[in-house]
Amino acid sequence: MTSNAGCWTRRLAVLVLATSWLSGCATGGSETTPVAVCPPVVEYSAEFQARAAEELALLPGGSAVVKMLSDYAVMREQARACRE
Repeated sequence: MTSNAGCWTRRLAVLVLATSWLSGCATGGSETTPVAVCPPVVEYSAEFQARAAEELALLPGGSAVVKMLSDYAVMREQARACRE
């Protein structure tokens, strides 16, 4: 059986060189100021909110939908705070 270690060694060397050359092409520093991207908050009319509250009241206690809507309300508040 013949060894192909020489082939892998050359490929590895080429990969290392290519990575070094490409990283040298960067035009700016790697440390940049992060930009916050805030998700949009959909605004609902008062009538729509009233309808949703009525439908929510019809759900049984401990409903999974009630828990999910509670989590959704927290996410909406976080998105609002992100915009400020």
